[in-house]
This record gives sequence, structure tokens and C-alpha cells, in this order.
Amino acid sequence: MIKVIQPGLQTTVQDLGRIGHYEVGMPPSGAMDTYALKVSNLLVGNDEDAAGLEITYMGPKLQFEEDAVIAITGGEIPPKINDEAVGMWETIAVKAGDILSFDFVKSGARAYFAVQGGIDVPEIMGSRSTYTLIGIGGFEGRALKEGDELKIAEDKNVNVQVGRKIDEALIPKYSKAHDIRVVMGLCSYRLTEESKEKFLSTEWQVTPEANRVGYRFKGAKMDFVEREQPFGAGSDPSNVTDQGYPIGSIQIPGGIEPIALLNDAVTGGGYVTVATIISTDLDRMAQVKSGEKVKFVAVDIEESLNARKEMKDKLEQIRKQLS
Repeated sequence: MIKVIQPGLQTTVQDLGRIGHYEVGMPPSGAMDTYALKVSNLLVGNDEDAAGLEITYMGPKLQFEEDAVIAITGGEIPPKINDEAVGMWETIAVKAGDILSFDFVKSGARAYFAVQGGIDVPEIMGSRSTYTLIGIGGFEGRALKEGDELKIAEDKNVNVQVGRKIDEALIPKYSKAHDIRVVMGLCSYRLTEESKEKFLSTEWQVTPEANRVGYRFKGAKMDFVEREQPFGAGSDPSNVTDQGYPIGSIQIPGGIEPIALLNDAVTGGGYVTVATIISTDLDRMAQVKSGEKVKFVAVDIEESLNARKEMKDKLEQIRKQLS
């Protein structure tokens, strides 16, 4: 059992998400940085999709009521056990009575905590991930609170070697300026050519409205091609007939302040989506903080697939290193 002494700013139970229910309006939720969650689970000998904790900006204080093996990955939110600093991206043993706490975030935005066996919460629609907007999954469908007690699943790999670390080359580096790759579309044809160029050349600043639902940006005004209002679409030039929104799609209501829709976002609506963040860079997007700068870089599908292969190759290197 793990007791929550302090919950942190926004700490939720997440696995790799609630996949396969998008058509009924259920977003996947799940870890925003899937690479970091997978690596944390590999370090403790779990399946890669075991439920862990997603920690945002400011970490929790957790007391272990039993011996455990843990790992912490993702953004640099320096961990301490009994007020002594410990490493990230490595396998750590804790004893019953130990207290895990965190300093303030130094780089990135989200850290991931895995415990051998995984966090034991009910599985709903194939996932243990928390979707706070409707209160399902995770621990009672919400972020952690003081006094919560998290059960550790009993399915444990006792052969994990404590102290093993991930090669430095396989650990992402997080800065305050971010190039995020996108595939243009589905509705980029609604932007004027000048605005398409402006969308890609602008250095967008992340506003305080940046969470698991989506990130809002400020930086430039976008203009739309003139058209007659289609049947079934709203009157604003940024409206189209309702469509599905891929995770990572970017809409621009009214032509101002683009919004990147993320893991907990609505699954469809009537705003144009001018670009979609490629899957590997959704992990990078998860590590962007409010106030930081983002530049969108257009790539084609082939480059997007190559980036996905590179990420799979990195994970395979880690599996071999830890086996």
C-alpha cells in the first residue's frame, strides 16, 4: 500500500489509455508522455502498459507501507526518499516506512512513477486511466487527494535488479523552446496561403490554459478563405460541418489562439483542424509548460512514420539493455 501524504498539483493514475472507444465519444486519456511511462514500467519489470502515476509540475509526497521497487522518469522533478536525493530513469528499492517526495520541476512538465506490480485500481473499458472530466477510471475517477491509499498489484517480477539505469542517450532532453512536428490538415485548406505560412513561422507561446484536455497558444491572427456557409456548419469562418478530432489535432476558433487537443479532449466538433501533431511528438508536447514557446514544423506522413520507428527502436534498445 502507498499512502498519499500530499497529492501534488495534479497527480493521476494513468496507463497507456482507453483505446478503441473514440467513435462513442470516449477519449483515450492515458499517459500524455507514453515513452516515459513505458520506460518507467520497464525499469521495474512491469508490462509497459501497467498503471502508474502521472505527476504534473509539482510532485506528491507518498509513504510506502510495504517494501517496493520503483522508478521515476519524464520531466526533471527531482525525487527524494526520506529527504535524500535519488536518481531518475533508474530502478530504486524502497522500504516500508520510506517517504518519497519531490522538488519543484526543473525541466519538462510531467514525471511518471511506476511501482513493481503496478497501481491496482479497477479496469474500466479496458484501461485503468483516469478521465477526470466525467470521473471514471484511476483512483475514484479523480486526481489524488491527501489520505488516499493506493494498492500495489501483487503480480510482481522479483528478478529485477535494483540500481540499473537507462543509457543517457535514450533519455529525452527538455528545453523551454520546442519544435513540434505536425502533418497539415484535415482542414488547412480553409486557411489563406499567407496564414498557412504564418502558422508555421510563428513562435507560439503556451498560455496558462494548458492541461490534459488541450494546450492553448497565442502569437498571431489566422485568416480564412472566404466561403459561403455550408449547410450544417456554424457561421464563423473557422466552422465546418462536424468532424472527428484526432488526438493532437490543432483547431483555431475564430482564427485566434490555436488549441492543440490532447488525451482528454472532446472527440469531434465543428471547428477546422489545420494540423495534427505526430504521435511521437505528443510525448514532447506533454513536457511543455505554460509560458514556453512552441514552433510547429510541417512534415509528411513518411517522416512521421520514420519518427515512430525511431521511437520503437529506442524502446527496443531499452528492453535489450534491461533484459
